[in-house]
Amino acid sequence: MKKIKSLLLIFSLITTGFTLSGCGYNTLVSLEEQVNSAWANVETQYQRRADLIPNLVKIVEGSATFEKGLLTEVTEMRSKVGQVKLSPEDLSNEEKFKQFEQAQNNLSSSLSRLLVVVENYPDIKSTEAFKNLQVDLAGTENRIATARKRFNDAVQEYNTTVRRFPTIITAKIFGFKEKQYFKSKEGSEQAPEIKFNFDSDKNKK
Repeated sequence: MKKIKSLLLIFSLITTGFTLSGCGYNTLVSLEEQVNSAWANVETQYQRRADLIPNLVKIVEGSATFEKGLLTEVTEMRSKVGQVKLSPEDLSNEEKFKQFEQAQNNLSSSLSRLLVVVENYPDIKSTEAFKNLQVDLAGTENRIATARKRFNDAVQEYNTTVRRFPTIITAKIFGFKEKQYFKSKEGSEQAPEIKFNFDSDKNKK
């Protein structure tokens, strides 16, 4: 009797596995994991940028004549970014996702303005430390743009599957919700431009 029950249990599990596979459950799980992996990479690149900012502020604030208000703004924007965290479960929450994206966009804007202003301070931009930091920031911005695109690609594939019949039925039953995309604002299809005018002062002579 026990053997029969065990065989029935095994048969039931196998049947359930085939059923879930046929209705797209396993596909949804795989695609959701791809989205989560892509999101982890986005967070890693944003954190990389955040980690570079204190070094930038330290270098720039060494100039007694630099605009302190701009440094304060960048520092505050970095702090706000650190307060907005998203878990994989939050990727379906439009409001939380917008808050995260807005915080990052605000930091990007402040950082870009700071780098533009530094162009007027040859004593800062000519230092080896600042040159190296510019290279790191430029590379990080490119990595962020790439990570965001890959995340959106993963979300597109996942969302398409969630909405497609018959997997839409499975998605509703098991709670698979559509994920949010990064929305592009005007000019954001390219990474922010970081100029390298290290020899500009020499050329003026």
